[in-house]
Amino acid sequence: MNGVPHATSLRRAPVQRRSAERLTRILDACADLLDEVGYDELSTRAVAQRAGVPIGSVYRFFGNKRQMADALAARNLERYAQRVTERLENAAGGDWRAALDAVLDEYLAMKRTAPGFSLIDFGNQIPVGDRQAAPNHRVADRLTDLLAGTLKRRPDDDLRRTFLVAVETADTLVQLAFRVAPDGDEKIIEEARELLRAYLSRVLDQPAP
Repeated sequence: MNGVPHATSLRRAPVQRRSAERLTRILDACADLLDEVGYDELSTRAVAQRAGVPIGSVYRFFGNKRQMADALAARNLERYAQRVTERLENAAGGDWRAALDAVLDEYLAMKRTAPGFSLIDFGNQIPVGDRQAAPNHRVADRLTDLLAGTLKRRPDDDLRRTFLVAVETADTLVQLAFRVAPDGDEKIIEEARELLRAYLSRVLDQPAP
């Protein structure tokens, strides 16, 4: 987890450390500007100026601002997975409720504090990346692979579908909570947590096949 998005998000993957650091500065600048001006007013030139790099350096990695936003969404997912992993290291193995809390709490923390996340998150808020690769499918697949060992479950299609439904549900309710209150309405968030617990208990409280 070095903060560099997957190579498929980029025109050219950084090879040297200096290039990777420049990419990080570009994505950091992109995130900051998203909070300041929004996606519609975002430009590759403004990002280059904020990052302190030549405009050619931006185009070395990205053909346009949409590709840049998609790379930021991919980096968000990598950082989110790392945060969840760190939380799970301190949780009791097989405790899916602790895993659910980690998944939801770390998403909320990034929603509240990570630059640019409120607009981009993992690619749901604006149409970035491949339109056929639904962001919540990517999140659900990542969580399935991440949590299967902790939950002592096989990462099969049934578990992926369960997590996809949970992710779609959580996404909808969290967005509602943040429309109601700038930092997320706590009562709606708790309702979401209870709803997810009730749904997941149907599957995860059953003995593993």
